[in-house]
Amino acid sequence: MEDKFITMAHGAGGVKSRELVEEIMVPAFDNEYLRQMHDGAKLPVKNNIAFTTDSYVVKPLFFNGGNIGKLAVCGTVNDLAMTGAVPKYISVGMILEEGFPIKDLRTIVDTMSQAAAEAGIYIVTGDTKVVNKNSGDGIFINTAGVGNLIDGCDIAPRNVKPEMDIIVSGYLGDHAAAIMALRHNLQLPDTLKSDCAPLNKLVYKILQTAPKIAVMRDATRGGAAAVLNEIAAQAGVGIIIDEDNLPVRKEVRGFCDILGFDPIYLANEGKMVIFADKTYSSRILAVMHKDVYGKNACIIGSTNSIAPGEVGLRTAIGGIRIIDMPAGEQIPRIC
Repeated sequence: MEDKFITMAHGAGGVKSRELVEEIMVPAFDNEYLRQMHDGAKLPVKNNIAFTTDSYVVKPLFFNGGNIGKLAVCGTVNDLAMTGAVPKYISVGMILEEGFPIKDLRTIVDTMSQAAAEAGIYIVTGDTKVVNKNSGDGIFINTAGVGNLIDGCDIAPRNVKPEMDIIVSGYLGDHAAAIMALRHNLQLPDTLKSDCAPLNKLVYKILQTAPKIAVMRDATRGGAAAVLNEIAAQAGVGIIIDEDNLPVRKEVRGFCDILGFDPIYLANEGKMVIFADKTYSSRILAVMHKDVYGKNACIIGSTNSIAPGEVGLRTAIGGIRIIDMPAGEQIPRIC
């Protein structure tokens, strides 16, 4: 492909559009379903399925630990996995801005291909549109995904009862800290990067070991605080978590001190919160600790019947601080 930048012609449906698809998209995402080149993919789906969709507008597009493409694939894979489904296929829609560098587009789609391969899913159909210069911040991505629900799994907030353990899969706030440090030109160690990752294979291992998990959520926008408040309200239970048990890197705590953030509200892109019967907790943790995406998993608190719908944080000095649902978006354009 000779062009170095996206032009309006790449979105016009003619020769340039075909070049964009055939020389960039198809080689990156090549598989038997996409190769049919229909307007939609014909998929061998059986039994009950889960379906999800999401859009990605993160700024900046590239960050330590990933880029908008990796974020789009992992986000859709994780949303499916949280329902108790095995992700199978996703679609990719891209809105490209006139003047966007072709080399950056290649990097993004190559990263998407790598993330899809790690997750074991196929990118089977898609679409591209081009908007005028200064109309789109380079690239926006929409993905939709389909997966087969695992037989016997019933993952839903209604299953959450008092006296259940609450488990998180690892350090909180890494993604938001990596994005905001880049925006504010803060120098953070190279070891601190976005936690963006596909969690579906870890989830599958957990569900094979402990199929009676009540509910799982990936803690993205609004962080763990949003997830805890959502589940407390939907299930009608109270929640108490222990500040001393929250897994937060010292670099992230330092970042929060500088900018005035609370780590429990920071977005993650490769962490999940699990509500499970206490009899399963040790088994779940044993499985998670053997996986690269769960090696720092821990119990952060439990549910109760004392204060339905409320989330409290037991502080290091023994007091209780109410953790409210985020009122707005602390950090915009985070995913």
